[in-house]
Amino acid sequence: MRKLKNSELDRLSVEDFKGTKKTPLIIVLDNIRSLNNIGSVFRTSDAFLIEKIYLCGITATPPHKDIHKTALGSTETVAWEYAEHTLDVVEKLQAEHVKVLSIEQAENATMLDTFTPEADTTYALVFGNEVKGVAQDVVSKSDMVIEIPQFGTKHSLNISVSAGVLIWDVFSKMKALN
Repeated sequence: MRKLKNSELDRLSVEDFKGTKKTPLIIVLDNIRSLNNIGSVFRTSDAFLIEKIYLCGITATPPHKDIHKTALGSTETVAWEYAEHTLDVVEKLQAEHVKVLSIEQAENATMLDTFTPEADTTYALVFGNEVKGVAQDVVSKSDMVIEIPQFGTKHSLNISVSAGVLIWDVFSKMKALN
């Protein structure tokens, strides 16, 4: 087995990426403090053709060298928008018939392994602050709360890891519907 060279990977150009049909997934970052986490979410979002990222509250916005360090140029491909209040974004998306899913540990949360997306539905995945999680008012307003099952001694994952897990899981389940 031979590793492929970058030239053999058949990657989209920035222009082709922007014109490609996107996965009906939107990412909402609720007060993320780590610039590296923000950049990592951009990079994962690029990999799975995410429709858009909303950067809310204290979440930093591109251009920033520490975001760029982990985003590796994906801030130029993935559409993004800043909003001061996450709840305003949630209400706007719901008015556009987007189903909002907060990623959090909460009463009556649906475990990710049992979540099945609906066909022809756009979902917004809300990821919260590294210490406080998703704000309670956002959790309360969400259409559903999704929890990542965890089996060890720790009860949390880094936000960029959580985003990677959720995006891949929901992306693969959506692809299976088509």
